[in-house]
Formats: sequence, structure tokens, C-alpha cells
Amino acid sequence: MGVRPVWDGPSRRVVDFEILPLSALGRPRVDVTLRISGFFRDAFPNLIDLFDQAVAAVAALEEPPEQNPLAARSRQEAADWQRQGLTTEQAELRSRYRIFGSKPGAYGAGLQGLIESQNWTTDEDLARAYLNWSGYAYGRNAQGHAMPEAFEQRLRHLQVVLHNQDNREHDLLDSDDYYQFQGGMTVAARTIQGQQPATYFGDNAVTARPRVRSLAAEIAKVYRSRVVNPKWIEGVMRHGYKGAFEMAATVDYLFAYDATARCVADHMYEGVAQAYVLDREVQAFVQQANPWALRDMAERLLEANQRGLWQTAPAAMLDALRQVANQAEGVLESRQL
Repeated sequence: MGVRPVWDGPSRRVVDFEILPLSALGRPRVDVTLRISGFFRDAFPNLIDLFDQAVAAVAALEEPPEQNPLAARSRQEAADWQRQGLTTEQAELRSRYRIFGSKPGAYGAGLQGLIESQNWTTDEDLARAYLNWSGYAYGRNAQGHAMPEAFEQRLRHLQVVLHNQDNREHDLLDSDDYYQFQGGMTVAARTIQGQQPATYFGDNAVTARPRVRSLAAEIAKVYRSRVVNPKWIEGVMRHGYKGAFEMAATVDYLFAYDATARCVADHMYEGVAQAYVLDREVQAFVQQANPWALRDMAERLLEANQRGLWQTAPAAMLDALRQVANQAEGVLESRQL
């Protein structure tokens, strides 16, 4: 947006902002929309208010439309909302909403239940869930107001979906939060616009040297460095049931990121199938420690093929996965007798 934070030196907290002139910025401003988590909403209301103030300040600038798309879009939408019956004040407020999240007291983005239960058919199903959970506006004049039309309007013009991460304690396939938020926004924008937005990962682990990579490149990095790394697999195998669970969760999140953001190459599914399910030693470990995980991994990989995400799956590998899934199901049924 062309806004620089002002820091309080002793506390190292952001206390204000400074708008950079276009001459110093050297590029057009960017119209930025935040989809905040429930944790961020609860922990940082001061930053929500500060960002909202910055949006209002940038929207009020008299600058060429091509240099300040936020202001241009805000004015256009305010006029549109007034024509639909809103007052001038209501229209201006709605046109400047740029912070959205789940409703007060709620957390997440609504996708995990659908993915986990396989209870979805098309992109529209995933997009609808994300939109239903995310269309609540936040700011100085909105504490979780239901504004689905305003949020959908933001997604209609969205070109880039960026997720920033400021540590190396986790990666994108460690938690369902990453695909729910970034993948959810991507599939919602793709459904509304009919085309895939660009997706990026912001690596801020070293704050002095932030780096931006495409989401596909970051997923590939995580895949090579952890997912099929023999040392990581050997490490989780020391943790029995929980280790097998982490392997199955990794497969789930890889699949879910692909289902929402279309960022996983076919060879990654094949590599995971070979390393987690079809490798004799690993398969024996998971079968003994957590047969539920073995069944779930095989079924999830088969689902990826059935949904057209893993298109080049070798027929022999699919047959082997079906056999493993059936055998694991048989073990589980025998345990229940």
C-alpha cells in the first residue's frame, strides 16, 4: 500500500504508520486485503485498528487511479453501494473494508471438515465453505460484522494470494491452517473469477532478508527437505503411533493444498506413496503402530487420483495402494471383533 510502520524504539512495537509519497515509492500502490486468523483477531486488535486507519488514509489520497487502485476502487464501490440504497457513510465504510476473518468467537476457515470427510465434489463446494466462514469485516467501525458481499468483491479483483511465515519451526505441510487460509482464498478467488490467481510464500524467518517464492516452489522445497527425507521418516518412526499420525497428516495437507491451490506436482504423490505406504519397512511400522494411518494414507492418495489431482499415477502403483488399503481395513475390522 505504500505505508511504512513507525516503531517505538524501546518496545520494538508498531505504534503508527507513515504514508510514502509515490515519488519515494517508485511504483503504484497495491490494494491489500487481509484474511486474519481468529488468534490474530483476539491477540492484536491494536494492529487491526492501525491497518484499518492506513487503508482509510490511502483511500483518501488524491492520486491517479493507476497509481492508487485502492482509492480508485473505494470511490467506485462507494458510488455503487449508494446506488443500491446505502447512505453515503455506509457506502464509504463498506468500500474500505480490507480486513476479514471468521465471526467473533470462531476459528479456522471452514475447510478441514470437508477435506477430512471427503464431503465435497467441486471447487464451488470448497469456495462456499471458505466464503461462509470468512466474510466478517474487522476494523475501527466493525468488530466482526457479516459482510459477505464486501469480501466477495475483494476476491473478485484479487490477483495474488500471499502467505507470510516468520519462523522455521513449522512448514506448510505441518498444519491444516496453512492450506485452509491460503488455499481457501485461492479456491474462492478461482471460483469467483474463473481463473487461478498467482500464489506466493513469504519467508520472513530472517527478518532482515525476507524472501518471496512461488507457492509451488515452497511446496517443492518442503517436499524435498522433509516430506520424503529418509532422516525425517526415520525420526518420526521413533515416535510410534504419533509418528505414523504425523505422516498421515502430511499426506492430508499435501492433498488439501493441491485441492485448493493446485500447487502439487504428480511426482510428489508418487514419491509419498513409495516412501510412506509401499516401502516395506515403513509400511510394516505404520501397520503395527497405527493401521488407521496406513489405511488413511492409501485412501487419500487414491482420492487424489480419483479427483484428477494425481493424473499420471502408474496403474500398478494404484493397484498396490488399493491392496494396502484393503489389508489395513481388514486388520482394523479384526481388531473390532
